[in-house]
Parts: sequence; C-alpha cells; structure tokens
Amino acid sequence: MLAQARDSAERIGRIIEAHAEWLYVRDGRRLSAVLRVEIDFRVAQHSLIFYCLSDEGIEVWRVRDWAWTNEKLLLEAERGAGRERAQLELIPRISASALAEEVSSRRRARCAALAQLACAQLPGASIVRASLSAGAGGSNQPGSFARIVLKHRRATLAITGIVTDARLQRVDALLSSTLIWLARLRETSSAPLRLWVIIEKPLVEALRQRVALLRDELRRAVVIYELGEAWTSLTEVPQYKMKELLEAGLPRINLCRTEMTGTAASIVALAPRAIDVVRARHGETLRFHGLAFARVRRTMNQERVWFGLNPSSRRILDDDTRAEWEKLLDELAEHRRADAPDHYHALYKQSPEAWLESILRRDITRLDPGLRLAPLHAQFRAEQTKMGGSRPVDLLALRHDGRLTVIELKVAQDREHVLQGADYWRRIETYRRSGAISRARLFDDARISDQPPLVYLAAPALSFHRAFRQLAASLRKEIELYRFDLNEDWRQGVRVIRREGL
Repeated sequence: MLAQARDSAERIGRIIEAHAEWLYVRDGRRLSAVLRVEIDFRVAQHSLIFYCLSDEGIEVWRVRDWAWTNEKLLLEAERGAGRERAQLELIPRISASALAEEVSSRRRARCAALAQLACAQLPGASIVRASLSAGAGGSNQPGSFARIVLKHRRATLAITGIVTDARLQRVDALLSSTLIWLARLRETSSAPLRLWVIIEKPLVEALRQRVALLRDELRRAVVIYELGEAWTSLTEVPQYKMKELLEAGLPRINLCRTEMTGTAASIVALAPRAIDVVRARHGETLRFHGLAFARVRRTMNQERVWFGLNPSSRRILDDDTRAEWEKLLDELAEHRRADAPDHYHALYKQSPEAWLESILRRDITRLDPGLRLAPLHAQFRAEQTKMGGSRPVDLLALRHDGRLTVIELKVAQDREHVLQGADYWRRIETYRRSGAISRARLFDDARISDQPPLVYLAAPALSFHRAFRQLAASLRKEIELYRFDLNEDWRQGVRVIRREGL
C-alpha cells in the first residue's frame, strides 16, 4: 500500500510538473484555475494525499484511485474520514514548455527594445550582449530583468530593466539582482562600469528611494532612466540626496490602542499559546501560529466574527456555521503545531514567516535580551504615499538603551532580505527624525535615543541568501545591520545560533 502510494505520487508529480496551469473541477463544477505550485501530492499515513489551493480555500483530499487520460487527470477522492466523496478533475491549460517559450520570446523582444533605446542615447555605442537574467526556476527559465552590456568608446555600460509587467515586480528584487550581476561584471572588467537602470514610471519613485541607500561608490555609478510610454523614449531621473529623502513627509502614525474585544479574547482563550491578535483600525485579525483564520469587526453595535483561511470564502460565525468553525479550529490544532504528524500538510506549510513572527511576539528577548518585551509592534505600517511603501515592517521594537530596532524575518533564501530591511530603516528613521514616533507614544513614555534605528535581519542559519554579505556591504555605513542565524527547528522554539554585525 505504501509503495503503491509513493509510486502514484511520483507519477502524478511528473504529470503536474509538465503543465504550468490547471483547471480544477469538482463533481463537474469548475472551481478555479490553479498554478502548478498550488497543487501538491504527498504520501501520508500510507495514503496518497492531494492538496490544492482553490478559490474556496485550501482543500485536502485522500486519493482512492486516479487515472491520466492525456487530456485530464481524474481523481476519486474522499475527506472527513470518508464522509465526503468527490470526483475531481485537473485539466491542463498549457504545457509548461510551451508557456516558457512564449514568455521567453516576449521578454527577449523587450530586452532587445531596451538595448536599442540605450544605443539611441549614445551615438556610436555597440551592443556586446543582450540577454535575460536567470529565472526563479534556474538558468534555463526566462528571467524578469534585462542584462545588457554596451561599449561606447572606451567605456563599458551595464544596463538593466524589467521586461515583465512592472505591476507584478518589486524594486527590491530588481536592484538586488542587479547589484549581484554588476559585481560579477566588475570581476571581469578592468575599466570602471556605469550602470543604467531603465524603469517604468510607477516604479521610479521606489527605485530612487532604494538607490539613495547605497554606498557612495555605487550611487555614483548608477543612472536612473524613466521608460516612456510605448517604450519609445528614455528620460534621466535625478537621484535623491539622503538628507532630502529622510526629511520627506510620511503619513501621520495612527496607532490603534483599543483593548482587545471580548469576542477576540474569548477566541484567544480557546488556545492561548497558539492564537494571537493583530489589531487594525477597523477590528482585529486572529491568527493561529501566525496563520490568519478569523476577523472580529463591530457592525451595527455588535461584534461579529468572519472566519476562513481564504478571504473570498470567509463566512460569518453563527448557529448555522458553528460546526464549520469548530472543524477549522480542530484542523488548525491538529496540523499547525511544531509536532504535527504531517509536515507537508498545507496548514503546516502556510505562512511560515508569520509563524516565526508569532513566536517572537510572545518573547522578543529570545532574539536579543536587550529588547524591551513591550510594547512590540507587529506588521507596523502606514498608509501608502508617493514617498512611502505600503509593506509592513515585521516587528518594530525598542532596546533598553532607547535605540529603535527594525526586525525583518525570513524562513527561506531571499535576496531581497537586505534591501527590504534597509527600506524599513529609511521609513522608521524618517519618522524618528520628525518626532512622529515620540508624539504617537509608540513606546509609551520610554526615551527614544537620538540615533538611527538598528536593523535586525533574522532567518534560519541555512536560509540566508549566498549574496547576503555582498548586498549588505552595498549599503551606506549609517545603516547599522545585524544578522541573526536561528536554529532550523525554530518551530520548536527560537534560539540564536550566531549574531553578526555587518
């Protein structure tokens, strides 16, 4: 039985891997289009288990039988100890190889267009190379960024830009990747290299902010160009001076200081060591080891609970949905714990960084004994403006010596780790300089030191990107970074294996 389940998981895995996108159908009713990465087949307790992230949320089924017709994958499945049975279908939409070739062709064309635009800015320039960065799936996959090298007289220019939909890209990813590429080019070139970054208008402001955080040598090598509509023109954009950037206006801090509602408190009491609350202006989000599963809102002078793991399928808790609510809590208690029997279960794997954050929220001194236990601000954010991003800071803490501390957590290799931390430093330092943090009494009456914040970058020891130190060395010296290597089994309890100032 076990050998058969493993053989089925391997064979189905090869089928799923061959197609980038699938239609998911249950009992003849189309539920959603799902990506390959949103489907998983694993062996647990001698059975083949099917996981899928559909529009109705995370689905988990035990596969009783299956067949591949070359047109669709047919599954006979059950869940709830056999109380519910269904006929499931996974229908491929396009093969992965065909999709990759189509995407690669489109991106190569955009890369060539950027190279021609750059040459038009420099009469007499010649293209040495115009290629794409390596994609997430490896060097044989189409990347998102242009990698162009030009020769102009005796100078060498490195040129990069985004060749996908700019709305889907983050500037931190572009700049981190580019800094690594630029360092490699410098190893093979004796002449000084200039770097042009060509970017569409929606991302120009964010790029200017990031470039201002780089050390002087790198900033002097960078020129930012805004890409005109229809990719027909380039306009040079001035860089920010650091003083100008840190004196820019940011939104007023609106700190939510309301006490936990009675409804939220009663839910936390069900599993106080697992459930925590993140407060917002309009209510509370309840999380089970970091995984959001319910929200409490006051409507019509009444506290009401919406529950569910997928925002599109949340339901109001009432007498009719009480059984579903209790089932969700039981599943969370069973699968989202450090000693869960199935580490491949979707509830165990989902939102790992939020899980790590929830552990540290309960005792931040596990990371650094010099940090104050409270107040501690999780997912600290302000409203989005032209000068400030909308992503929240994982944790904002205060040391006993008065230094503000920005804490950014990762649980997998992420080359954006360093630049994200630096951008959060910029935002918190801007608030500190303006006095907004003191006025908002984020840390009650505690003294805030007249020094820039510290940045703590924490991750399991094997989960720091190989270019971490190189990227950290690219930042201005006033951005004080510390690296915290954590134990790999952090779900069992966080321990700092090594701390290093960068």
